[in-house]
Amino acid sequence: MVRLAGAGLLLAVVAGCGGPGTTPPITPGTSAHPRAVIIVLKDYSYIPAVVDLVPGESVTLQVLNGGLVIHEAVFGGMDVQGAWEAAEAATTGAPPGPTPQVSVAPEVAGLRIVVRSGERVDLPWTVPVDAATTAARKGGWLVGCHIPGHWAAGMVVPVRFVGPDGRPLPTGGGPDPTTGALPAASAAS
Repeated sequence: MVRLAGAGLLLAVVAGCGGPGTTPPITPGTSAHPRAVIIVLKDYSYIPAVVDLVPGESVTLQVLNGGLVIHEAVFGGMDVQGAWEAAEAATTGAPPGPTPQVSVAPEVAGLRIVVRSGERVDLPWTVPVDAATTAARKGGWLVGCHIPGHWAAGMVVPVRFVGPDGRPLPTGGGPDPTTGALPAASAAS
C-alpha cells in the first residue's frame, strides 16, 4: 500500500510539473521591476540549456562565468552568431594577455556580454518586442560564445520566446519551441 501511494504521489508531482520542455508561467519584467535571467557560463557550456524570454519584457541578465577562461554570451540569430564567429576567428593565436578587441557591423551586433573567469556581469535589457517574429525570419535566436574554438566545442544554447503563460511562441525554424533543442545544422555548426 505504501509503495502504491508513493508511486501515485510521484505521478501527481510529475504531472504537475508540465513535463519536459514546459516553461512555468513567467511574470514578464517591467522597467520598474525587471525579471532576473541568470546564465552561468562554464567550460564549454551554458546553464540553463534553454533561455526563455518574453518579447518586450525588461530583464536583468545576470551572467556568471564559472569557467576557467574568458567567455561571452552573444544573443541573436545566426546572422549575429556568424558575424561574431568571423570577427573573433581573426584573434586565433593571439598572444597571452587581454582578449583582443573586436567588433561587428551594428546591424549584426546583437547583444554581447564578455565575462572573465569568476566574474559576474549584470546588464539591464529590454527584449525587443518583435523578437519572436524576427526569430521566425532568421531561423531562431541563440546564445553563443565566439572566443576562438568555443562555438565549435558546442558553447551555444537556444533562446525560446514564450508568452507570460510560459507557452512557446511560434518562431518557425530555429530551436524546437517545445524542447528548445537546436536543429542538427545549428548544433553542429
